[in-house]
Amino acid sequence: MSANLRPTGQQPTATYESAFLKACRREPVPHTPVWFMRQAGRSLPEYLKVREGIPMLESCMMPELVAEITMQPVRRHHVDAAIYFSDIVVPLKAIGIDLDIKPGVGPVVEQPIRSRADLARLRDLTPEDVWYVTEAIGLLTAELGSTPLIGFAGAPFTLASYLVEGGPSKNHEHTKALMYGDPQLWADLLDRLAEITSVFLKVQIEAGASAVQLFDSWVGALAPADYRRSVMPASSKVFKAVEEYGVPRIHFGVGTGELLGLMGEAGADVVGVDWRVPLDEAARRVGPGKALQGNIDPAVLFSTPEAVEAKAREVLDAAADLEGHVFNLGHGVPPTTDPDSLTRLVEYVHTQTAR
Repeated sequence: MSANLRPTGQQPTATYESAFLKACRREPVPHTPVWFMRQAGRSLPEYLKVREGIPMLESCMMPELVAEITMQPVRRHHVDAAIYFSDIVVPLKAIGIDLDIKPGVGPVVEQPIRSRADLARLRDLTPEDVWYVTEAIGLLTAELGSTPLIGFAGAPFTLASYLVEGGPSKNHEHTKALMYGDPQLWADLLDRLAEITSVFLKVQIEAGASAVQLFDSWVGALAPADYRRSVMPASSKVFKAVEEYGVPRIHFGVGTGELLGLMGEAGADVVGVDWRVPLDEAARRVGPGKALQGNIDPAVLFSTPEAVEAKAREVLDAAADLEGHVFNLGHGVPPTTDPDSLTRLVEYVHTQTAR
Protein backbone atom coordinates (compact mmCIF):
# COMPACT_ATOMS: atom_id res chain seq x y z
CA MET A 1 0.00 0.00 0.00
CA SER A 2 1.29 3.46 -0.80
CA ALA A 3 1.89 5.83 2.07
CA ASN A 4 -0.43 8.21 0.19
CA LEU A 5 -3.38 6.03 1.08
CA ARG A 6 -5.16 5.72 4.38
CA PRO A 7 -4.86 2.20 5.81
CA THR A 8 -7.81 0.23 4.45
CA GLY A 9 -10.67 -0.14 6.89
CA GLN A 10 -9.13 2.16 9.51
CA GLN A 11 -10.28 5.59 10.60
CA PRO A 12 -7.68 8.36 10.41
CA THR A 13 -5.65 8.49 13.60
CA ALA A 14 -5.00 11.65 15.59
CA THR A 15 -1.64 11.99 13.85
CA TYR A 16 -2.82 11.47 10.28
CA GLU A 17 -3.15 15.19 9.45
CA SER A 18 0.14 16.15 11.12
CA ALA A 19 2.69 18.14 9.12
CA PHE A 20 5.19 15.29 9.45
CA LEU A 21 2.94 12.60 8.00
CA LYS A 22 1.65 14.94 5.30
CA ALA A 23 5.23 15.63 4.19
CA CYS A 24 5.99 11.90 4.17
CA ARG A 25 2.93 11.39 1.96
CA ARG A 26 4.06 14.28 -0.29
CA GLU A 27 0.98 16.34 0.49
CA PRO A 28 0.82 20.13 1.11
CA VAL A 29 1.98 21.07 4.61
CA PRO A 30 1.32 24.08 6.89
CA HIS A 31 5.08 24.28 7.49
CA THR A 32 8.12 22.10 6.85
CA PRO A 33 8.14 19.53 9.66
CA VAL A 34 11.28 19.08 11.75
CA TRP A 35 12.68 16.31 13.90
CA PHE A 36 16.25 15.27 14.68
CA MET A 37 17.90 11.88 14.78
CA ARG A 38 19.22 11.33 18.33
CA GLN A 39 17.04 14.23 19.53
CA ALA A 40 16.27 12.19 22.65
CA GLY A 41 19.61 11.65 24.31
CA ARG A 42 22.94 12.86 25.48
CA SER A 43 22.59 16.50 24.43
CA LEU A 44 19.82 17.06 26.99
CA PRO A 45 20.63 17.64 30.68
CA GLU A 46 17.24 16.21 31.63
CA TYR A 47 18.18 13.00 29.80
CA LEU A 48 21.50 12.70 31.62
CA LYS A 49 19.66 13.18 34.91
CA VAL A 50 17.07 10.41 34.39
CA ARG A 51 19.63 8.01 32.88
CA GLU A 52 22.15 8.48 35.69
CA GLY A 53 23.48 5.12 36.85
CA ILE A 54 21.32 3.11 34.40
CA PRO A 55 23.12 1.16 31.63
CA MET A 56 21.93 1.95 28.10
CA LEU A 57 20.37 -1.42 27.24
CA GLU A 58 18.70 -1.62 30.64
CA SER A 59 17.16 1.82 30.10
CA CYS A 60 15.67 0.63 26.77
CA MET A 61 13.71 -2.04 28.66
CA MET A 62 12.06 0.31 31.19
CA PRO A 63 8.78 1.54 29.62
CA GLU A 64 8.21 4.58 31.81
CA LEU A 65 11.81 5.73 31.40
CA VAL A 66 11.64 5.19 27.62
CA ALA A 67 8.45 7.25 27.45
CA GLU A 68 9.99 10.07 29.50
CA ILE A 69 13.17 10.20 27.40
CA THR A 70 11.22 10.08 24.13
CA MET A 71 9.05 13.01 25.26
CA GLN A 72 11.87 15.26 26.42
CA PRO A 73 12.82 16.77 23.03
CA VAL A 74 9.16 17.17 22.07
CA ARG A 75 8.57 19.29 25.16
CA ARG A 76 11.81 21.24 24.82
CA HIS A 77 12.24 21.75 21.07
CA HIS A 78 8.61 21.52 19.82
CA VAL A 79 9.66 19.13 17.07
CA ASP A 80 6.98 17.73 14.75
CA ALA A 81 7.62 14.07 15.58
CA ALA A 82 9.02 11.97 18.40
CA ILE A 83 11.34 9.07 17.75
CA TYR A 84 11.12 6.05 20.00
CA PHE A 85 14.06 5.88 22.41
CA SER A 86 15.85 2.59 21.92
CA ASP A 87 18.91 1.15 20.20
CA ILE A 88 19.28 -0.86 17.02
CA VAL A 89 20.73 -3.85 18.93
CA VAL A 90 17.71 -4.19 21.27
CA PRO A 91 16.05 -6.97 19.21
CA LEU A 92 19.37 -8.87 19.12
CA LYS A 93 19.66 -8.62 22.89
CA ALA A 94 16.03 -9.71 23.19
CA ILE A 95 16.71 -13.01 21.38
CA GLY A 96 19.66 -13.81 23.63
CA ILE A 97 22.71 -12.49 21.78
CA ASP A 98 25.41 -11.73 24.36
CA LEU A 99 26.14 -8.07 23.73
CA ASP A 100 26.48 -4.82 25.59
CA ILE A 101 26.70 -1.13 24.74
CA LYS A 102 29.99 0.08 26.11
CA PRO A 103 30.30 3.83 26.81
CA GLY A 104 32.54 5.52 24.28
CA VAL A 105 32.66 2.40 22.10
CA GLY A 106 29.14 1.27 21.15
CA PRO A 107 27.62 -2.20 20.82
CA VAL A 108 30.10 -5.00 21.52
CA VAL A 109 29.19 -8.64 20.74
CA GLU A 110 30.84 -11.26 22.96
CA GLN A 111 30.92 -14.00 20.30
CA PRO A 112 30.86 -12.68 16.70
CA ILE A 113 28.78 -14.57 14.12
CA ARG A 114 31.05 -15.84 11.34
CA SER A 115 30.01 -19.42 10.53
CA ARG A 116 26.89 -21.30 9.50
CA ALA A 117 26.74 -22.89 12.94
CA ASP A 118 26.54 -19.40 14.44
CA LEU A 119 23.31 -18.69 12.53
CA ALA A 120 21.42 -20.95 14.93
CA ARG A 121 21.96 -18.34 17.66
CA LEU A 122 19.66 -15.96 15.77
CA ARG A 123 16.26 -17.33 16.77
CA ASP A 124 12.97 -15.72 15.78
CA LEU A 125 11.89 -12.60 17.63
CA THR A 126 8.41 -12.64 19.20
CA PRO A 127 6.34 -9.69 20.47
CA GLU A 128 6.67 -11.18 23.96
CA ASP A 129 10.46 -10.78 23.74
CA VAL A 130 10.01 -7.01 23.52
CA TRP A 131 6.90 -6.54 25.68
CA TYR A 132 8.44 -3.34 27.06
CA VAL A 133 8.28 -1.76 23.59
CA THR A 134 4.52 -2.30 23.35
CA GLU A 135 4.03 -0.92 26.86
CA ALA A 136 6.23 2.14 26.29
CA ILE A 137 4.55 3.04 23.00
CA GLY A 138 1.15 2.76 24.68
CA LEU A 139 2.29 5.32 27.25
CA LEU A 140 3.74 7.53 24.54
CA THR A 141 0.83 7.64 22.14
CA ALA A 142 -1.46 8.60 25.03
CA GLU A 143 0.79 11.55 25.87
CA LEU A 144 1.78 12.57 22.33
CA GLY A 145 -1.78 13.02 21.07
CA SER A 146 -1.54 14.45 17.55
CA THR A 147 2.29 14.35 17.45
CA PRO A 148 3.46 11.29 15.50
CA LEU A 149 5.79 8.70 16.98
CA ILE A 150 8.48 7.25 14.70
CA GLY A 151 9.44 3.64 15.34
CA PHE A 152 12.79 2.39 14.14
CA ALA A 153 15.11 -0.52 13.63
CA GLY A 154 18.59 -1.26 12.37
CA ALA A 155 18.75 -2.48 8.78
CA PRO A 156 20.01 -6.04 8.14
CA PHE A 157 23.41 -4.94 6.78
CA THR A 158 24.24 -2.74 9.77
CA LEU A 159 23.08 -5.37 12.26
CA ALA A 160 25.12 -7.98 10.40
CA SER A 161 28.15 -5.73 10.52
CA TYR A 162 27.96 -5.43 14.30
CA LEU A 163 27.42 -9.16 14.67
CA VAL A 164 30.23 -10.20 12.33
CA GLU A 165 32.79 -7.60 13.43
CA GLY A 166 31.94 -7.96 17.11
CA GLY A 167 31.50 -4.20 17.42
CA PRO A 168 31.89 -0.92 15.51
CA SER A 169 34.35 -1.05 12.61
CA LYS A 170 35.95 1.49 10.30
CA ASN A 171 36.66 -0.81 7.37
CA HIS A 172 34.27 -3.75 7.94
CA GLU A 173 36.95 -6.28 7.00
CA HIS A 174 35.25 -9.33 8.50
CA THR A 175 31.84 -8.28 7.19
CA LYS A 176 33.02 -7.81 3.63
CA ALA A 177 35.15 -10.95 3.78
CA LEU A 178 32.03 -12.96 4.63
CA MET A 179 29.90 -11.16 2.04
CA TYR A 180 32.44 -11.78 -0.76
CA GLY A 181 33.75 -15.15 0.40
CA ASP A 182 30.55 -16.99 1.34
CA PRO A 183 27.67 -15.24 -0.43
CA GLN A 184 25.15 -17.94 0.50
CA LEU A 185 25.90 -17.73 4.21
CA TRP A 186 25.81 -13.94 3.93
CA ALA A 187 22.41 -14.03 2.20
CA ASP A 188 21.05 -16.40 4.86
CA LEU A 189 22.37 -14.16 7.65
CA LEU A 190 20.76 -11.04 6.19
CA ASP A 191 17.51 -12.89 5.53
CA ARG A 192 17.38 -14.02 9.16
CA LEU A 193 18.04 -10.45 10.32
CA ALA A 194 15.35 -9.16 7.96
CA GLU A 195 12.84 -11.46 9.67
CA ILE A 196 13.87 -10.23 13.12
CA THR A 197 13.79 -6.59 12.03
CA SER A 198 10.37 -6.98 10.40
CA VAL A 199 8.86 -8.34 13.61
CA PHE A 200 10.47 -5.54 15.64
CA LEU A 201 8.95 -2.89 13.36
CA LYS A 202 5.56 -4.61 13.30
CA VAL A 203 5.47 -4.59 17.11
CA GLN A 204 6.09 -0.83 17.09
CA ILE A 205 3.48 -0.11 14.42
CA GLU A 206 0.83 -2.28 16.05
CA ALA A 207 1.49 -0.54 19.37
CA GLY A 208 0.86 2.85 17.75
CA ALA A 209 3.93 4.14 15.85
CA SER A 210 2.83 6.41 12.99
CA ALA A 211 5.93 5.90 10.82
CA VAL A 212 9.09 3.79 10.88
CA GLN A 213 12.71 4.45 9.99
CA LEU A 214 15.20 1.81 8.94
CA PHE A 215 18.74 2.87 9.91
CA ASP A 216 21.48 1.47 7.70
CA SER A 217 24.25 3.36 9.44
CA TRP A 218 27.18 1.49 7.88
CA VAL A 219 25.91 0.74 4.37
CA GLY A 220 27.78 3.72 2.90
CA ALA A 221 30.85 1.47 3.06
CA LEU A 222 29.54 -0.46 0.02
CA ALA A 223 29.71 0.11 -3.72
CA PRO A 224 26.33 0.29 -5.52
CA ALA A 225 26.76 -3.10 -7.23
CA ASP A 226 27.48 -4.80 -3.89
CA TYR A 227 24.49 -3.06 -2.30
CA ARG A 228 22.13 -4.16 -5.06
CA ARG A 229 23.34 -7.75 -5.03
CA SER A 230 24.10 -8.41 -1.38
CA VAL A 231 22.03 -6.00 0.75
CA MET A 232 19.01 -4.65 -1.10
CA PRO A 233 17.03 -7.94 -1.09
CA ALA A 234 17.03 -8.05 2.72
CA SER A 235 16.15 -4.36 3.14
CA SER A 236 13.37 -4.76 0.58
CA LYS A 237 12.02 -7.71 2.54
CA VAL A 238 11.71 -5.52 5.65
CA PHE A 239 9.93 -2.70 3.81
CA LYS A 240 7.59 -5.20 2.15
CA ALA A 241 6.79 -6.82 5.51
CA VAL A 242 5.36 -3.56 6.91
CA GLU A 243 3.80 -2.24 3.69
CA GLU A 244 0.33 -3.46 4.60
CA TYR A 245 0.15 -1.08 7.57
CA GLY A 246 0.16 1.97 5.30
CA VAL A 247 2.56 3.95 7.50
CA PRO A 248 5.41 5.94 5.91
CA ARG A 249 8.69 4.04 5.71
CA ILE A 250 11.93 6.05 5.96
CA HIS A 251 15.33 4.72 4.89
CA PHE A 252 18.51 6.38 6.15
CA GLY A 253 22.22 5.72 5.90
CA VAL A 254 25.45 7.68 6.29
CA GLY A 255 27.77 8.31 3.35
CA THR A 256 25.16 6.92 0.98
CA GLY A 257 25.29 9.53 -1.77
CA GLU A 258 26.08 6.86 -4.37
CA LEU A 259 23.29 4.62 -3.04
CA LEU A 260 20.38 7.05 -2.76
CA GLY A 261 18.52 5.78 -5.80
CA LEU A 262 18.89 2.15 -4.72
CA MET A 263 17.82 2.93 -1.16
CA GLY A 264 14.62 4.42 -2.49
CA GLU A 265 14.20 1.47 -4.83
CA ALA A 266 14.44 -0.88 -1.83
CA GLY A 267 10.95 0.21 -0.81
CA ALA A 268 11.13 3.41 1.22
CA ASP A 269 8.53 6.18 0.97
CA VAL A 270 11.03 8.70 2.35
CA VAL A 271 14.78 8.64 1.70
CA GLY A 272 17.07 10.17 4.30
CA VAL A 273 19.98 12.20 2.95
CA ASP A 274 23.15 13.04 4.86
CA TRP A 275 24.84 16.45 4.54
CA ARG A 276 27.19 15.47 1.69
CA VAL A 277 24.62 15.73 -1.13
CA PRO A 278 22.35 18.78 -1.64
CA LEU A 279 18.67 17.88 -1.53
CA ASP A 280 17.95 19.00 -5.09
CA GLU A 281 20.72 16.70 -6.35
CA ALA A 282 19.50 13.94 -4.02
CA ALA A 283 16.04 14.28 -5.55
CA ARG A 284 17.53 13.78 -9.01
CA ARG A 285 19.31 10.63 -7.86
CA VAL A 286 16.31 9.19 -6.03
CA GLY A 287 13.80 9.98 -8.76
CA PRO A 288 10.11 10.89 -8.49
CA GLY A 289 7.60 9.43 -6.08
CA LYS A 290 9.65 9.77 -2.87
CA ALA A 291 9.84 12.38 -0.14
CA LEU A 292 13.28 13.32 1.18
CA GLN A 293 14.51 13.84 4.72
CA GLY A 294 17.50 15.95 5.77
CA ASN A 295 20.05 17.35 5.67
CA ILE A 296 21.88 20.13 7.56
CA ASP A 297 25.41 19.26 8.72
CA PRO A 298 25.21 18.51 12.48
CA ALA A 299 28.58 20.23 12.99
CA VAL A 300 27.09 23.63 12.15
CA LEU A 301 25.17 23.47 15.43
CA PHE A 302 28.44 24.37 17.17
CA SER A 303 28.72 27.61 15.18
CA THR A 304 26.90 30.92 15.61
CA PRO A 305 23.10 31.22 15.42
CA GLU A 306 23.57 33.22 12.22
CA ALA A 307 25.63 30.44 10.65
CA VAL A 308 23.03 27.83 11.64
CA GLU A 309 20.28 29.90 10.04
CA ALA A 310 22.34 30.40 6.88
CA LYS A 311 22.91 26.64 6.49
CA ALA A 312 19.25 25.94 7.25
CA ARG A 313 18.29 28.43 4.54
CA GLU A 314 20.52 26.57 2.07
CA VAL A 315 18.74 23.31 2.89
CA LEU A 316 15.30 24.87 2.58
CA ASP A 317 16.21 26.49 -0.75
CA ALA A 318 17.52 23.16 -2.11
CA ALA A 319 14.27 21.53 -0.95
CA ALA A 320 12.00 24.15 -2.52
CA ASP A 321 10.86 21.96 -5.42
CA LEU A 322 10.72 18.62 -3.62
CA GLU A 323 7.53 16.58 -3.61
CA GLY A 324 7.84 16.25 0.16
CA HIS A 325 10.49 17.37 2.65
CA VAL A 326 11.11 16.54 6.30
CA PHE A 327 13.80 18.79 7.77
CA ASN A 328 16.43 16.92 9.76
CA LEU A 329 20.13 16.80 10.37
CA GLY A 330 22.35 14.87 7.98
CA HIS A 331 22.98 12.49 10.89
CA GLY A 332 22.34 12.44 14.64
CA VAL A 333 22.59 15.21 17.22
CA PRO A 334 26.20 15.27 18.55
CA PRO A 335 26.24 14.66 22.33
CA THR A 336 27.87 18.01 23.20
CA THR A 337 25.36 20.11 21.22
CA ASP A 338 23.82 23.09 23.00
CA PRO A 339 20.11 22.14 23.21
CA ASP A 340 19.12 25.78 22.67
CA SER A 341 20.67 25.62 19.20
CA LEU A 342 18.19 22.89 18.28
CA THR A 343 15.24 24.78 19.76
CA ARG A 344 16.16 27.88 17.74
CA LEU A 345 16.58 25.80 14.58
CA VAL A 346 13.10 24.28 14.88
CA GLU A 347 11.60 27.75 15.37
CA TYR A 348 13.52 29.13 12.41
CA VAL A 349 12.37 26.38 10.03
CA HIS A 350 8.76 26.67 11.20
CA THR A 351 8.76 30.45 10.83
CA GLN A 352 10.49 30.49 7.44
CA THR A 353 8.20 27.87 5.91
CA ALA A 354 4.83 28.84 7.41
CA ARG A 355 2.21 28.78 4.67
